[in-house]
Order: sequence, then C-alpha cells, then structure tokens
Amino acid sequence: QVQVVESGGGLVQAGGSLRLSCAASGRTFSRYPMGWFRQAPGKEREFVAAISRSGGYTYYADSVKGRFTISRDNAKNTVSLQMNSLKPEDTAVYYCAAQQGSSSPYYTESYDYWGQGTQVTVSS
Repeated sequence: QVQVVESGGGLVQAGGSLRLSCAASGRTFSRYPMGWFRQAPGKEREFVAAISRSGGYTYYADSVKGRFTISRDNAKNTVSLQMNSLKPEDTAVYYCAAQQGSSSPYYTESYDYWGQGTQVTVSS
C-alpha cells in the first residue's frame, strides 16, 4: 500500500508557472505507475499526465501537452508536475494517484491510491 500527499498548489497569473509535487510513502514506490488528475468545480475528474514505473514513458492530455511536464525520482519517492504557460482553464484541484497494476494511465478507475488534492488557481 502507498500513501500520497500533494503540495505546491497556489494562485498564479495566466502565463505563469507552478510546480506540483507528490510525496509517496513506502519502499516500493518504483513499482507504481503514477498519474496526475484534476477536477474543476462542477466537472468530472480528468486525466492530466502519467508516468511509467521507471519514468521512461510519459502520457499527457492534449490540453496540457507542450506546457506540462511530469517526472519522477524513485530514490526520493516523489513525482512532480511542472506546469508552464498556465491558463485560467487550468484552475482545478490537482490530484496525485498511484496504481498497483498496469492498466491504462488515462482513466481514474486504473488508480488505487489517491491524495487529498492541491488547489491551483490561475487568474486572468
């Protein structure tokens, strides 16, 4: 089992940058594919980015491709999301998640462990 805790959210102007971090417990962090999702008020939780166990494969939603970068450090049990060129429509609560298996990285149902989320607000 793994516990994940997000940090790094905040208020930023459009065009700015933020870096989200996710710290995971446990000695087997490298076994878990990791993902970032977000949920805006009144909307469903949606996929943002994901990364394979080794970090060799990354996946992005079309809406963030070219602006966001996901990375992980298995030695430090952390996964990060660098967000650049932020837009007001990026405003949401961002969640870090870990999956035990090897299911599709794009779906919430694939993930077994979730953090509490961190708020990102982008002002226009």
